[in-house]
Amino acid sequence: MSFRQLIRHRGIVGTASAAVAVAIAGGAFAAVSSGNSHESLATAANSHTVSGTKKSAPVKPVPPLRILSVTPLSGTKGVNGAAPITVTFNEKLAANSPLPTLYPKIAGNWSISGDTATFKPQVGYTQGTHVTLHVPGGKSGLEAAGLTTSGITTTAATDAGLLAKSASYSFTTGSYSTLGLQEMLTQLGYLPFTFTPSDATTPAPSGRDANATLSAAYAPPAGTFKFKSGYPWQLTSQWKAGQGNELDTGAVMAFEDNTGLTMDGIAGPSVWSNLLKAVAKNKQNPNGYTYVLVNQASPETEKVWHDGKLIETTLVNTGIPGRGTADGTFPVYSRFQVTQMTGTNPDGSKYNDTVYWVSYFNGGDALHYYPRGGYGYYQSLGCVESPLGPAQYIWKYTTYGTLVTVEGPES
Repeated sequence: MSFRQLIRHRGIVGTASAAVAVAIAGGAFAAVSSGNSHESLATAANSHTVSGTKKSAPVKPVPPLRILSVTPLSGTKGVNGAAPITVTFNEKLAANSPLPTLYPKIAGNWSISGDTATFKPQVGYTQGTHVTLHVPGGKSGLEAAGLTTSGITTTAATDAGLLAKSASYSFTTGSYSTLGLQEMLTQLGYLPFTFTPSDATTPAPSGRDANATLSAAYAPPAGTFKFKSGYPWQLTSQWKAGQGNELDTGAVMAFEDNTGLTMDGIAGPSVWSNLLKAVAKNKQNPNGYTYVLVNQASPETEKVWHDGKLIETTLVNTGIPGRGTADGTFPVYSRFQVTQMTGTNPDGSKYNDTVYWVSYFNGGDALHYYPRGGYGYYQSLGCVESPLGPAQYIWKYTTYGTLVTVEGPES
């Protein structure tokens, strides 16, 4: 080999060695040959990319969490206390986010679905309740889905998918409706008709769960009341669906008596509380429905209907001039099998009479037996007097709350 050939040979060897050194220094090894050096370097470059040193795309930051809406709206009055409560955000919520809280506390469950937290009560709030909703914020508050809160400070919450500050909202539940009261009393047999919902799929009150029954007290389903056949127009003409009337008063008094409540004919909190329980158990009126009509036209008569059937017609006596029996419709409020009636006669003398089968309906006026030589005209001091047999028979039907209508010319 000549000196020039030797130099050329050594140059080739040196160049190859340098290439190997560069490859190793870069963190990868490639076999090098005199005919394949370009391909081998490309392979080394590819290996460098796979090694993971190339930077990945930046992760999109989670937007600040904000409340978009709350239902019911804060400050709302007349809210259905059985309805769900919802809070909607601008981002999906983390499944393990802290949940809002309610005061007063009631049984129920919060659930998260996407960007909405919903509370469904087991049995909702009663009428006239002021409710406060608290939504937690800050580092320990609600957070967006996919957010890791480790190391995040409260001051950075607005930049990190957290609800920056806690928030409170409030609303007040409404009053139970008269129509709801009427539907439930009808269901239990305290009113003389049936109720058919407009929507055939609507369950009867006894078929609803407790919260659905409560909801119907606030917002009763639409439907139609229909009197049971047999009752006279003097009763049916007094009925007003959705409005208070004497039929409601009598029905509430009957319900109060059957449940051991003080009778005042007013659907207050204790009546509603017991009524909702009675509906849940479908606890029917044990006495049925009775109506009494007294006509002062000559000859004076008394007619009695029970559950739509006329069960008694008898002659009676009503009040004399100056002590007349007032016209109107009144509920029975006191009853005795036997009692003493005392007072002053028109001539100023005193009386103390033993009377039987007594049902008071308007002040001192009562249905009862009193012995007379005849019946059918003005003889009493305001009461409705009837013969013994009819009086005893009628008494067992004229339970508390029974409506008595007196019509016709007073003496």
